[in-house]
Amino acid sequence: MLILCASIVIPFSAVKAADPAKGKQIFQQNCASCHNVHKKLTGPALAGVEGRWADKKLLHQWIHNSASVLASGDKYANNLFNEYNKTAMTAFPSLSNEDIDDILAFISVEEKKPVGVKPEAGTATAGAKEEGSDNSLLFGIITLILAVVALILMQINSNLNKLAGDKEGQPTPEPIPFYKNKAYIALGILVLFMVGGYFTIQGAIGLGRQKDYMPEQPIFYSHKVHAGINQINCLYCHAGAQKSKYAMIPSENICMNCHKAIKEYSGPELFTAEGKKVDGTAEIAKLYDYVGWDAEKGKYTKPGRPIEWTKIHNLPDHVYFNHSQHTVAGKQQCQTCHGAITEMDEVHQFADLSMGWCINCHRTTKVQFADNNYYSIFEKLHQDIKDKKIDSVTVEMVGGTECQKCHY
Repeated sequence: MLILCASIVIPFSAVKAADPAKGKQIFQQNCASCHNVHKKLTGPALAGVEGRWADKKLLHQWIHNSASVLASGDKYANNLFNEYNKTAMTAFPSLSNEDIDDILAFISVEEKKPVGVKPEAGTATAGAKEEGSDNSLLFGIITLILAVVALILMQINSNLNKLAGDKEGQPTPEPIPFYKNKAYIALGILVLFMVGGYFTIQGAIGLGRQKDYMPEQPIFYSHKVHAGINQINCLYCHAGAQKSKYAMIPSENICMNCHKAIKEYSGPELFTAEGKKVDGTAEIAKLYDYVGWDAEKGKYTKPGRPIEWTKIHNLPDHVYFNHSQHTVAGKQQCQTCHGAITEMDEVHQFADLSMGWCINCHRTTKVQFADNNYYSIFEKLHQDIKDKKIDSVTVEMVGGTECQKCHY
């Protein structure tokens, strides 16, 4: 199963030099899921692949149609086939010999590079999450300094008034200490009442909200790698997002559809929110342990057990929310509510998901009003569009902010 990874082979052209850059692109598109240059994955490591075959044309034939090479009785091909549990390699008859030679050129370049080279200084934390700047402490210090300056100026003003009065022979009463001054005491009580009231109200409003909530999961799963770099469609894992009230957490077999073949992580370095480096291959091993998969034997060897993922986005029980209604009828993207999900290594709650947040969205989001029979009963709105009184219709205008819309 020397799957020279899906896309490498067609008559060798001596006229045109092989292009490693083009070969890299073809390799990543067709071969990377089963092969690595230096490491054994589903298929063998490809370093030195040309030297292992007696004839380059035979290698091309193997990639085009491995069954024909096996049928010819070639000893190396049959030994390879038996070594990999008689798993047939995918045939790639559509690839030209030039494409295959480009891939081989790429492999030749890669095999000369040292394995496990550490990134340059300064890049080790490139993937670490940058902490957002918080200026609250700075503003507090500035406010305190200004308050002290104001008190000093008030004291200076009082002393100057006293000196001026003494010079003119006018007796000046002894000033009352500020901690005994009724006006200062009343002002202080008012300030404390306002500050305390503000924080009390904010705390009450925030009850039950989990914005920026980012729990530690049993397996480090990077949406940035899966949905961002590898561009796996969200619906592949969250199939219910367009069909159901719930988006659904994917079952383990969805993960294993890919990870039966992808046993090692070879992408960019991963880091937790605290900046701790993550071993991607070790996380894949955790998945194997949960499902009972033996990567060496290539089969399930023990009963599986569920992965206890921690739910991140939670709404109160009295709130009705339907994913399909928003993604299909509303045509909303995942990022509307979940933020830049394709850039998150560890998912956190992007929005506060408060009632005000939802209502503001309904006030500004436009519905597909024209040529939609569902909204044919809104005759006045249709007439207002014809009369150019309005140019569009928002969710609010068709009842999207009424209480029973979400609470019934």
